[in-house]
Amino acid sequence: MAKKKVAKKIDGLTFEQAFKELEETVAKLEEGDLSLEASLELYARGQQLTAYCGRLLEEATLKVTQMGKDG
Repeated sequence: MAKKKVAKKIDGLTFEQAFKELEETVAKLEEGDLSLEASLELYARGQQLTAYCGRLLEEATLKVTQMGKDG
């Protein structure tokens, strides 16, 4: 019976942690040594990490904008 990998939670990662994992994911995909199933799983994880990093950047931008208005 094949073991099912349990994906690590993304929520709670720092931007730096999520971005590092995203870089590693892209590198693995670029190697091209994975099965189609593994590639699809990694691609999906990369999409999730990209969205998460984007959300963190948007939140940081909003905070900086608000600080500029308050100051």
